[in-house]
Amino acid sequence: MSQAILERRSELLKRNIQQMLIQDNQYGISRQENLFLNQMIKELHQTSHEINAGE
Repeated sequence: MSQAILERRSELLKRNIQQMLIQDNQYGISRQENLFLNQMIKELHQTSHEINAGE
């Protein structure tokens, strides 16, 4: 993937993770939402590695 696509993906993942964490802190999240949150964090970590490897 190109650098721009990876950076955009990273921004979207960060925004979605932030929204999920806010929801978790205010109201709690279901087990399924928690699994989804963990998957997004893993994807963000992988995307971060891909960005750093491309530089």
